[in-house]
Amino acid sequence: MIDPNPGTLGPSIGVDKKMSYLVIARKWRPQSFDELIGQEHVSRTLSNAIKSNRVHHAFLFTGVRGIGKTTAARVLAKALNCETGPTPTPCNQCNNCKEITSGNCIDVLEIDGASNTGVDDVREIIDNVRYQPAKCRFKIYIIDEVHMLSTSAFNALLKTLEEPPPHAIFVLATTEIHKIPATVLSRCQRHKFRRVPVDEIVTNLKYIVAAENLTADDEALTLIARQSAGGMRDAQSLLDQLASTGATITLALAQTVLGTATSKTVLDIIASVLDHQPAHSLETIHRALDSGADPRSLARQIVEYLRGLMLIQMGNIDQVEATREVKAQMDAHAKSFSTTDVLRMMKIFNSAATDLRGGWQPSLSIELALAEVLDAPTESPAPAPAAPRQTPPKPAPVSRTESQSEVKSETQKSAPSAVEAPVINSGDIIKSWKHLAASLPKSQANLSALLNSVKMIDVQGKTLVLGLASDVLVSKIDKPDQIEAIQKLIKDNFNVELFIRCTVTNAKGKVPANVAQDGMVAAAIQHGGEIVDM
Repeated sequence: MIDPNPGTLGPSIGVDKKMSYLVIARKWRPQSFDELIGQEHVSRTLSNAIKSNRVHHAFLFTGVRGIGKTTAARVLAKALNCETGPTPTPCNQCNNCKEITSGNCIDVLEIDGASNTGVDDVREIIDNVRYQPAKCRFKIYIIDEVHMLSTSAFNALLKTLEEPPPHAIFVLATTEIHKIPATVLSRCQRHKFRRVPVDEIVTNLKYIVAAENLTADDEALTLIARQSAGGMRDAQSLLDQLASTGATITLALAQTVLGTATSKTVLDIIASVLDHQPAHSLETIHRALDSGADPRSLARQIVEYLRGLMLIQMGNIDQVEATREVKAQMDAHAKSFSTTDVLRMMKIFNSAATDLRGGWQPSLSIELALAEVLDAPTESPAPAPAAPRQTPPKPAPVSRTESQSEVKSETQKSAPSAVEAPVINSGDIIKSWKHLAASLPKSQANLSALLNSVKMIDVQGKTLVLGLASDVLVSKIDKPDQIEAIQKLIKDNFNVELFIRCTVTNAKGKVPANVAQDGMVAAAIQHGGEIVDM
């Protein structure tokens, strides 16, 4: 397994050992290819290249943060410069290995691409690369976050990358390979680092817990592994954070410190959606947030749960990571929702999980997601066949005058406010609505999102009626400061003062182009009407 080798990784000279502490992520950093967790494909390729003396002069390591790119570069440097090598299994005991491990080797240069982005920084590398190594066999340049280099810096590096001196090797690392110029990509041997699976992270954490004399529940370690999103370094840092509490690392402690919701919270939310209980589901979300849960983290957990439902519906229940009790509930929910519903909810909550907005109300994204999910009725997994549609008998022909009179009468019944003449054409507001929402400043991003959720717009006399899909959205927008902001928006753009009324509607508010936007037919459509014949 992993040997932390505290003699090598101990505190620096001159630091009081009683006051120093080496964090878990550094103390348990892999020191050989065999210790790189989850990257066996990279370890095997590099080891075989060293054995066969076919080591490339330029490598590009790609992948998300905290999965071992820089660590693998250091191991490669030790493997090539070990006094017993080159060897795929560096001894970690010779002076070269110890200096590379501690970051003090003058022939292994680690450069932060984010801090050295200019062409002058790269020219300094080019000027020094031609000189022979001072002590080691190879001079190795490790450039982290290489995608941060400027275009001119990349261009200056091209020739050296293609034909470096025999004693020089470049290892470039990046989390954003799409920002690397094609001319650089073609000169490097690429290695894609993958996210570490949850079970492998948990295994590593259990080993560290035992070695550090800590006490941790398996469920807590699983939560840590999931929160790390496949990053081993993040998982070890989270474990370090929980260990600093001095208490047994339980699931409840992990949920409190990491700001995650319990499984019961997610189950209650999904059950409320199934039963169409918006008040209960919103109350459940707020209770979780009041307990310290992060809105985006909660949205991610809901997405993960829905993903489990999708896997069950596809016949892959073995791939679902959950307790027996939770799996039983997931199986029941998977049978209650249609696949279409599950996919739709996943997309909506995933948008909330990745939404960086929030402003003064961080919970707005997940609340809007819930409202959108509740807006559409859930489908039954096995719907009964619909009854054949009866074609209504055609009415007897009537005169044009009689037809217009009847339409006017029926429209006035469904839209009684049409009697009072509107002070402004509602069609003008409808056409400008998206522009109005987009014109709000960033400080009113929440109101902008709410305005984009409006489904029906109508002007009745001196009142602007806004129709929204649910009571949740109405309660969010129908507040004094929000109403005042909307009134000011209308006043500034149309020079008219309107009262604002918010209501729940199922209307889409989309009036065909050939229908007058301010006519009675448009008003009827905006109140839920539908054109069935013309």
